[in-house]
Amino acid sequence: MALIEVSEVYKIYNPGENEVRALDGVSLSISNGEFIGVVGQSGSGKSTLMNILGCLDVPTKGEYRLSGCLVSNMKDNELSIIRNEQIGFIFQGFNLIPSLTAMENVELPLVYRGIHRELRKKLAAEALERVGLSNRAHHKPSQLSGGQQQRAAIARAIAARPPMILADEPTGNLDSRTGMEVMDILLELHREGRTIVLITHDERIANSCSRLIRIADGKIIEDSGCSA
Repeated sequence: MALIEVSEVYKIYNPGENEVRALDGVSLSISNGEFIGVVGQSGSGKSTLMNILGCLDVPTKGEYRLSGCLVSNMKDNELSIIRNEQIGFIFQGFNLIPSLTAMENVELPLVYRGIHRELRKKLAAEALERVGLSNRAHHKPSQLSGGQQQRAAIARAIAARPPMILADEPTGNLDSRTGMEVMDILLELHREGRTIVLITHDERIANSCSRLIRIADGKIIEDSGCSA
């Protein structure tokens, strides 16, 4: 069974004469352990696809199954549970809470999952060590470089060990060298068996992925390989 099954998904804004099809009949299957790069220009539909894969939005039509569960028709509170338990998010803007330390930021999703304090701290510490940030665990985001902030964001995404990591332009705010360091972390996570879906407009970053999906005008126009 595939981790992700998207079948004839549409996202339509302003239905009728002036409708905009942000996604136009997208079908996609992703197996456990794949590293997928989704590439497209601004307005191509890749961000809309990301929002649906991340259960941040629901399709107008079509089905989306995650780990065999039909999520495309779920209500907001149900989607929130799926996001917290099934998906680790990495964003271009880091999305760290300024008043919290790196450790506290990494712990936060674990708090929402109801994990008790001792285990939370253990998982957060392991995740920070995993990304080489143990020595900055008690620093706040303003005391971290951009690359360090993104490492903290990766630690937050992987601490609860979700089956899927969704990375939205994770190198977009970083210089080339730091961006490749972040990609090295993602590639290592992939080698360990994590499923990663990376949204990017950077062809060089996309070429690091094992499978490339290109989207334009709401349609998949290229898929470099089928799910294994």
